[in-house]
Amino acid sequence: MFNKFKLDSKLAREVDWGIIVSIVLIVLFGIVNIYMAIGSKNAGKQLVWLIISLVCLYFLMLIDYNMLENYVVIFYWFNVVLLVLTKFVLGSKINGAVGWIKFGPVSFQPSELAKIAVILMLAKKIQDFDGKVNNLKNFIILAMYIIIPVTFIVIQPDMGMTMVFFFIALGIFFCAGLDGKVIVSGLFGLFVAIALVWNSGLIKGYQKRRLISFLNPEADASGDGLQVSRALIGIGSGGVFGIGIKTSGYADAFVPENHTDMIFSVIAQHFGTVGCVFLLVLYAILIYKMIEIARTSKDIFGSVISVGMASYFIYAILQNIGMNLAIMPVTGITLPLVSYGGSSLLTTILSIGLVINIGMRRKKIHF
Repeated sequence: MFNKFKLDSKLAREVDWGIIVSIVLIVLFGIVNIYMAIGSKNAGKQLVWLIISLVCLYFLMLIDYNMLENYVVIFYWFNVVLLVLTKFVLGSKINGAVGWIKFGPVSFQPSELAKIAVILMLAKKIQDFDGKVNNLKNFIILAMYIIIPVTFIVIQPDMGMTMVFFFIALGIFFCAGLDGKVIVSGLFGLFVAIALVWNSGLIKGYQKRRLISFLNPEADASGDGLQVSRALIGIGSGGVFGIGIKTSGYADAFVPENHTDMIFSVIAQHFGTVGCVFLLVLYAILIYKMIEIARTSKDIFGSVISVGMASYFIYAILQNIGMNLAIMPVTGITLPLVSYGGSSLLTTILSIGLVINIGMRRKKIHF
């Protein structure tokens, strides 16, 4: 009975254990910082979610990723419907955006799942098109599969997640060989779209002030710039080696959202520059391995999925750390695998699990 839940030894040898080790180290490092930011109870919850995520990851590894291709269309449209229901029926407002569904004490952000759905749909369609993304008809179809879910994310409104989708698409199209002129036009279109949304009334005045507060956080250090200005103090207090884990610091007590958006300030405070470099090295290993799997995948479907996941990680890491350092707008993008949040951790680990799955099946296994 249990044999069908056992990973074949030949497939097990193809698992990139470096990715799994990197995941576990990053999450455990995050849990230590969650403990220092908001206490042992929530750190314990995150540890439980890590265990659940790894169990789910194992079962995902048992399934050939090519089988998932048959269900991509259903999965995609299910997520579109879920986004609609979130905005108009089921959603709860958090930080000004109606983008969360609450199940008792658990909150779930459907756009996190929609992110994976869009990557899978783009992967399937680009494979169907045999990689011909410069064909106008093909490009319009691909663009529509991005625009449909993003429209409902924009009207939540959640500009941070909207940017995530854009940079995922940018990474996929770039690696798929889309003409440079189209990419430049897309970037121009993005700026136009941001300007239209900015002046549409969807984004309230206080949300606008929060987004641009990074330009001069000290100008309103007790208001819209409070989060960034306090994060900078926490980061600066860490120095090279940090204050250690036995001492409670400024970021633990005074930085808002120090366990989610601003957890980097806690890391920099307690572990200093050394700890930040340690985390970035682990991220670099993870991203490098995802790109390597994308490069060596046996099919376009696997390559695009891997590129999409790598693109997400690159953007999310740069955005989150950037807003902690006051060089990027505060958009509510969490630090992948590090920030507190069980459902987010589960979806992130499973998305990486897809890449591991692709890497396991890069070459024909003779049983």
